[in-house]
Amino acid sequence: MTRRRPLAPRLRLPIDPYILALVATVALAALLPASGAAADAVGGISTGAIALLFFLYGARLSTREALDGLRHWRLHVTVLAATFVVFPLLGLAARGLVPAVLTPALYGGLLFLCLVPSTIQSSIAFTSMARGNVPAAICAGSFSSLAGIVLTPLLAALLLGGTAGGFSADSLLRIVAQLLVPFLAGQALRRWVAGFLTRHKKVLGYVDRGSILLVVYTAFSEGMVQGVWHQVTPARLAALLGVEAVLLAVMLALTWYGAGRLGFGREDRIAIQFAGSKKSLAAGLPMASVLFGAHASLAVLPLMLFHQMQLMVCAVIAKRRANDPASASPEPLAVDMCRAESARR
Repeated sequence: MTRRRPLAPRLRLPIDPYILALVATVALAALLPASGAAADAVGGISTGAIALLFFLYGARLSTREALDGLRHWRLHVTVLAATFVVFPLLGLAARGLVPAVLTPALYGGLLFLCLVPSTIQSSIAFTSMARGNVPAAICAGSFSSLAGIVLTPLLAALLLGGTAGGFSADSLLRIVAQLLVPFLAGQALRRWVAGFLTRHKKVLGYVDRGSILLVVYTAFSEGMVQGVWHQVTPARLAALLGVEAVLLAVMLALTWYGAGRLGFGREDRIAIQFAGSKKSLAAGLPMASVLFGAHASLAVLPLMLFHQMQLMVCAVIAKRRANDPASASPEPLAVDMCRAESARR
């Protein structure tokens, strides 16, 4: 009797399928860019999609969880400082790479990347995988997203200046109308719509991602019509990837060892590292379309590349943290909160 050979383990695709959808959208915009009346129509729909996105963000954010998380204020202040202070300072330091390594347009996108808020879902997932403080990661990501609605445009006005297409009172009004007002409306109506959102979370997840794909198509179509892609060469893209790899490595090291020097325990350090070293593609893309206008295609390219890089690198780190002998089994409360938050998002 012959012994059956064990089945080979399935190879998992190291690339986020959503990134593949984003790449396909970029390719579609390159082959069939919207122009003329079609561009006006797509732009109008994209504006509505951005408002819908931020309405859903507001409706999903639990005010009670945010208030409960204030008890761990030192951790949240640390994450906010990493996201909106350390990241921007590193972005400003990268100005010395222009024009030898990065073009001014790519540098503008890199600096914008440093101003975007942290993620929520992936921070929770990696913190849970690494056996860290999941409730803290939930609250830290929520606080960062909420603060980013105000801080990201203000920092862009201060640091990007003319790079963001000029920041004027009109730009501020558009940001308030497209981002802040829908978010506040979602928070105000959360009591009545939260149940509906929970029951239809899968369908609304497609709405979220479809809206972002529409924003990407609109931005890259405008870029094709404006001819901005002639400014990018393969060598420049390779240089951008190298700069972003260094940026991610520095932030991962600073958040981990810095949190240790500040006296945080292992579980809190994990939450700080994963929440403080990431940037949100879902929040950044709509903001870029408002801030950069026709130049948004190059502005969001660094963010798209960084997003995929952070997912791949943090997945490896989370697995290693989980196998650390010092790690303990995650508390049932943390697991339950993670599942509840994932269900809402």
